[in-house]
Amino acid sequence: MQRPFATFWMAGFEGADHTDVHGHPLDMVSVTGHASQLDADYRRAASLGLRTVRESVGWRVCAPQTWRHCDFTRLQHAVGAAAANGMQVLWSVMHYGTPPDVQVTDPDFADRFADFAAQVARHLHQHSGPGQIYNPINEIGFLAWAMASGQILGGVCSERDGYVVKSQLVRASLRAMQAIRAEDPAARFVHIEPLIHVVAPRDQPALAQAAADFCGYQWQVWDMLSGRHAAELGGSPAALDWIGVNHYHDAQWEIGTGARLDWHDGDVRRRPFASLLNETWQRYGVPIIVAETSHVGQGRARWLHDIAAQTELAMQHGVRIDGLCLYPAVDRPDWNDHTHWHRSGLWDAIGPHGDETAPAAPAERRLATAYVDALRLWQQRLRV
Repeated sequence: MQRPFATFWMAGFEGADHTDVHGHPLDMVSVTGHASQLDADYRRAASLGLRTVRESVGWRVCAPQTWRHCDFTRLQHAVGAAAANGMQVLWSVMHYGTPPDVQVTDPDFADRFADFAAQVARHLHQHSGPGQIYNPINEIGFLAWAMASGQILGGVCSERDGYVVKSQLVRASLRAMQAIRAEDPAARFVHIEPLIHVVAPRDQPALAQAAADFCGYQWQVWDMLSGRHAAELGGSPAALDWIGVNHYHDAQWEIGTGARLDWHDGDVRRRPFASLLNETWQRYGVPIIVAETSHVGQGRARWLHDIAAQTELAMQHGVRIDGLCLYPAVDRPDWNDHTHWHRSGLWDAIGPHGDETAPAAPAERRLATAYVDALRLWQQRLRV
């Protein structure tokens, strides 16, 4: 079997560009210093054997004034840096944000997004060649929840509205795929969603069914895209080239209370990652990419050992996993508080004056040595 990616181990660069809870438009590619250090960041990734990377094009970043005018200057810089360093890129076309004159709920949202996706594909086909890999809209299910709960774009404030937004985003993603294929018939697609696990509180066992129902929602987007659910949206099994799964330590919790099932304390109610991967494989039979995973601070190395071991176990049981992406490669601050940096990357960002806690303008990268040592060990063990 020919490997579809330059390397199994991948690096992802934070690219969210939505409007935060304070009403401020984000540009995380710039905030982390990645926009100004593209070439150097790619060299660093390549030096660790990470030659497949995740990048965000960013609809709002490309069209900060109006959807009618897109500027692909930064996209072209990324294309050039990738080519210079021998990197393969998985492109997220929309990473939450929209131009200021576009709302997800607009009747013509799908048409406008498809037009943007076609422009992106035309540019990449011209400058990078055919067969690019696209994530049309990053984390549709999460974005719909975030909008409904007021975490992103002001919110639409009801569960029903969240489902409507989810349907709208799926329709737009499918339309974008058609538009991209019209420009690049060899294009392929990965659809990325979080994998979660939710349980009833110990003192409220009657909520077990509600928790199971909530767990079921995580399949809804992939079911829509593949035509299993809401067939009127236009989905089909052919829409799923790869399924991308994101999983972090806080992705398992109690329903109702929201209390996290602590990974670091070994909460026995946690579901092993291998089990989640296996269920995904059994449902869809589509190759999987672990598209995002990381931890914070000193827990980074231990988390990687756990996730890699679980990935290896799933593969031993027949689950096809084509890649594992450490995200973020370079540390990022909190979306809503840029003074709080997570310390979650392979490199920490250091300010121009050696500021480690709130580098307003990251100038340097500091290798997270224990995390990287864990990566090197697993690169020797998981040679796919």
